[in-house]
Parts: sequence; C-alpha cells; structure tokens
Amino acid sequence: MLACRRERCMQCGRPVLVPVQGYYVSVVCYGCQDYSKPQPNYPLPNRTSPYIDLAPGFPRPCPPRPPPPPASPYGKKRAVLFGISYGKRVNKIKGAVNDAHCMKYFLIDKLGFPTDSIRLLTDDPEERNPLRIPTKHNMRMAMRWLVEGCRPGDSLLFYYSGHGSREVDHDMDELDGYDEAICPVDYEHEGKIIDDEINATIVRPLPRGAKLHALVDTCFSGTVLDLPFMCRMNRKGYCGWEDHRTRRGAFKGTSGGVAVCISACDDDGNAADTSAFSGMESAGALTYNFIQAMQGEAKMTYGRLLNAMRSTIRNAKEGHFGHQAEEYGYGRMDSRLHYAHEPQLSSSHMFEIYSKPILL
Repeated sequence: MLACRRERCMQCGRPVLVPVQGYYVSVVCYGCQDYSKPQPNYPLPNRTSPYIDLAPGFPRPCPPRPPPPPASPYGKKRAVLFGISYGKRVNKIKGAVNDAHCMKYFLIDKLGFPTDSIRLLTDDPEERNPLRIPTKHNMRMAMRWLVEGCRPGDSLLFYYSGHGSREVDHDMDELDGYDEAICPVDYEHEGKIIDDEINATIVRPLPRGAKLHALVDTCFSGTVLDLPFMCRMNRKGYCGWEDHRTRRGAFKGTSGGVAVCISACDDDGNAADTSAFSGMESAGALTYNFIQAMQGEAKMTYGRLLNAMRSTIRNAKEGHFGHQAEEYGYGRMDSRLHYAHEPQLSSSHMFEIYSKPILL
C-alpha cells in the first residue's frame, strides 16, 4: 500500500490524503477540481439561499437568470385610430375622418407617440391603401396588432369615431340586456364588432404593468369595452363606481394591466357630430373637447378631464344647439336622459379619479 500523508485543500480546507513521495506546490481536493470544469445549469428547486455550498467556506453563485424577452419592435407607445364617415350614405358622419386625423396629430405633436407606432384607418376617398380602409377584417387585424407583443411599461391607445349600435345580449353578461357595438364601413354586409370581441381582443391580453386608454366617440358607447367598473358622476362632480360584473358573464378584466375607457355617452345615449365647438368644420363633441382639455392643463386628472368636457358640452347644448337639442335628446336638461349624453368613464380597476393623473 502506498504511504500517504494528510494535507488540507488550499481552497476549501477539506482534509486530503496525498502520497508522501510526491511534492505538490498546491493541494486541491476532488470537489474543487470538479468545480473548475464547466458545470451544467441544472434547476435547483426549493433553494432559498442565493448561493450553493459545494464545500465549507467556498460558496458558488447560482446559475444566472435568463435574459428578459426582447423589447417590442413597435416601441413603448402604440395607437390604433378609426375614423369612419360612411361615404355618401344617408347616415354619413361629416367629422369622423377629420376627428381621427386630429387625434393622430395630437398624439404625435403633444404626447410623443412615434409616427410609425400609429395605425390610422379611415374611409377617406383619397386613401389608396386597401389595408387602411376600416373594413371589419382590417379593424380586427389592427386591434390585434395594438396588443401584439405588449410588455410592462407599454402605453396603448384605441380611438374610434363612427357609428355605434346596440345588439340583443345572448350570453347574459350585460346588466341592461344589450351588447354595445361599433360599425365598420362594411357593417351592412359583414356585420358589426360587438363589445365582447373588443374586450377579448384588446382588454383581456393586457399584461401587468401595461395600460390601455380608449377614446370612443360614438352613440351607445358607455360600456363599449365591457370593462368591469363604471364611474357615475352628477352635475356637482360627485362620483361613485358601479360594478358591472355579472354572475353568469365571463371575466372581462385584464391580465394584470389597466384599461380605461372615455366614451361619448352612456349605453342609452347619443353622441353629437357638430360645428358648435370649432365654429368651422364638424367634429365629434368628445374628440374636440378631449383634445382641448388635455392641451389646457399640464397634469390633468381623470376627474378634472371629465368635468371639463361635460361642462363645455353642457354649455354648448344650452347656448348653441337650441332647437337641435331635441334632435340629439338634449331637450330635457334636468332629466336622467340628459346625463346619458355626456362623457362617461369606465375602467378595469376602481381608483380615485381626482388624484390620478392621465399618463398616455
């Protein structure tokens, strides 16, 4: 048997037997020798310490975490804008296309949205790109693009100016028994896009840390995103949240993100397309007053925005619309119906509207 002597590993201090005939500049145990070789990244379940002790006195760091997923190729801000005038039909909307272009300019010039992160679909006669016509198919594809690859920190915006509608609710998820819907340019042949689909496409996929704002300038638009909570506000500015979740209905919230919708009216109300505000071209009341209010104050809160828009629209009804008020349902200024024609706020989460700033 070969004679041995006892030494200690110079790295971990563990006792090691070495031949007495050998002369070693350093003594290293087998454990420390194996450590110097490439190690596989095996998972280590139920480890609470950030270190793995291979030998006493010699901790080794855990395998590094995998890198985060690559950033979205579309940037931190993204918007989809729809403006539909319906051509030469009887129900043509004069200001819808102009509204969408004004919103695009506002997002780029005032809010810092990159030009290539905005998709604008209108039925402008001068539009030559068939993919930029707001057909039902193109609108569906644009909404999917809006949330594609969405990550925490992203800010998304959905804008619609066009006709709105109500459809009988067949899946029992609406408190009033009706689904809200938006009307693509080809809705007479291809059908409308109801709130269930809008919610499933751009609300439910929203991840934690991401936010979606929707501005919907159309009739019957109060709960057009099917968000769980509706903010009710009276003329004095007092407000409270209504819970619109139903026992039979499917989940209508997000995947952790925040979604907020500002709509032109309640589910049983109408939106106005008028020149009363600008004095020149026709414009949607919601769109015009939203842009004016947002430009007028640096740190606008949701509560102040809602009050500012409602006050301007109310003054216009009383001072400018005159006999046309009856046409839009504005005649009975002190009735419940009056409030149905004013901007509404709904959200995936309840919050204090007078302290929370609007960050787009």
